[in-house]
Amino acid sequence: MLTMRRFLITLIVFLLVLSAFSQKDTDSLLNVLDKTVENYQHYSQLKEERMDKLKESLRITVSEPLKYEICGKLYDEYSAYKSDSALSYARLKLQIAEKLNDKRSLTDARLNLASIMGTAGLYKEAMDLLGTINITTAPDLKAYYFHIYRTIYGYMADYTVSSFEKKKYEKIIDAFRDSLLLSNPPKTSTHVMVKTDQLIVSKQYDEALVILLNYFPTIKEDDYHSKAIISYSIALAYEGKSQRNLEKHWLALSAINDIKCSTKEYISLRNLAFLLYEDGDIDRAYSYMKRSLDDALFCNARLRTYEISRMMPIIDKAYQHQTESRQRQMVITIISISILSLLLAIAVFFVYRQMKKLAVARKNLSQANEKLNTLNNRLSKINIELKDANLTLSESNLIKEEYIGRYMDQCSEYIDKLDNYRRMLNKTASSGKTEELLKELKSKEFIDEELKEFYNNFDITFLLLFPGFVEDFKSLLIDDEYVQLKPGQLLNTELRIYALIRLGISDSVKISHFLRCSLSTIYNYRTKIRNKAAGNRDEFEEKVMQIGLESE
Repeated sequence: MLTMRRFLITLIVFLLVLSAFSQKDTDSLLNVLDKTVENYQHYSQLKEERMDKLKESLRITVSEPLKYEICGKLYDEYSAYKSDSALSYARLKLQIAEKLNDKRSLTDARLNLASIMGTAGLYKEAMDLLGTINITTAPDLKAYYFHIYRTIYGYMADYTVSSFEKKKYEKIIDAFRDSLLLSNPPKTSTHVMVKTDQLIVSKQYDEALVILLNYFPTIKEDDYHSKAIISYSIALAYEGKSQRNLEKHWLALSAINDIKCSTKEYISLRNLAFLLYEDGDIDRAYSYMKRSLDDALFCNARLRTYEISRMMPIIDKAYQHQTESRQRQMVITIISISILSLLLAIAVFFVYRQMKKLAVARKNLSQANEKLNTLNNRLSKINIELKDANLTLSESNLIKEEYIGRYMDQCSEYIDKLDNYRRMLNKTASSGKTEELLKELKSKEFIDEELKEFYNNFDITFLLLFPGFVEDFKSLLIDDEYVQLKPGQLLNTELRIYALIRLGISDSVKISHFLRCSLSTIYNYRTKIRNKAAGNRDEFEEKVMQIGLESE
């Protein structure tokens, strides 16, 4: 017992989930149908273009058999599109068949004419014409012959108000269904349509669905007409099973395919409109029913126009009622908005007054802030100047300490060297080596060696103070070819010039004395390096003075 209860609960949950997914799929399909209905003119235009080409071919053709064939194609195009035109081409086709005096062609043309007469509501005329046809002269058209009979009796059964006549017609329809099943081979589209129609009428819905749902995927993608008919039959089967959502789904699919093949004589969209009306979707119901009525009037399909005219007032009344209700809601909304706007205006007025007071207070505060900002800026500038002064003083002290120590060591070394040099000269003079003494006094080798050592000490001392000087200096240039150092070289002449500038010695005269170069050479070096500056040339030496400040 418990197991059965669980099974029933599980089954109910499964059906609810399945229904939810089905509903979502149907809603999505209705959105597609909305767009298809909206673009119906596009599909009609494509059909008109095809028919215009056929009409042009008919106009220029002189061959009667070819005219007969083109008239047949035009009839097929117009038969479910515009019955008046289809009727005209069916009659023209019959006239050409009479000229050709071919029995099969005459039978085919008469069947076309009888079929379109039935669509146009000319049932007596259609029956009289069918009575003149000897179908044994064209056995391959027997299935078409039975189909027309079944269709016209179907129209008459739908149109009659007498239950007695309706039952009589339905018996005749059943007989023609049997004839159609015998005339059409199994698995053909016509056989499937007739067989499932027979099963649906006899309320064998599941059997009909098995055949239809298996057959539907085999239809060609662009065969919209067959898709529309099969989809409608599936919808009828689901209607018999009272599965409303699936009925709507397949009616929507049928309507989409009807519009895509520009069929104007159809049922699906109208039936779907009525279902949507019952579900409360009045806007869609009205839109679909109006489209159905316009197409039926365009096609001059009397039975469809009659059927729509019975339902249209009901939906139109509901649509008008809904429109009036919306208008009332709109009026109430407008009045509410007006009252709210008035209250908002009053509120805005008081807010405006408060904002004016607030603006005055903000202005006073802004002025006070501006004064405070001015004082802060002055204080900030003073702090920056003080920081720069402290930094410069700190740097100067560091340079002084380093160079004083180096200077004292250098002086001590020079005193020792000079004393050794004096002793060497004294010894040479005491030995009476006058020529060697003169040679030694004239030689600059001692001075050159001392200068070389002096510059080397300078380079080492400077790079101890500013270890990143060379790389930072290169970064200030667009081309560093002037500062390429030889192997083992710490600084070259150009770098020593700017090293002295970094130490605060910017006078070219002092620099020339220090480096033992001419004043013009120093000037040329400085000019060439400035010309290679990456930024403003006039600010180049100021940027050199900033090297090492951040690290310090």
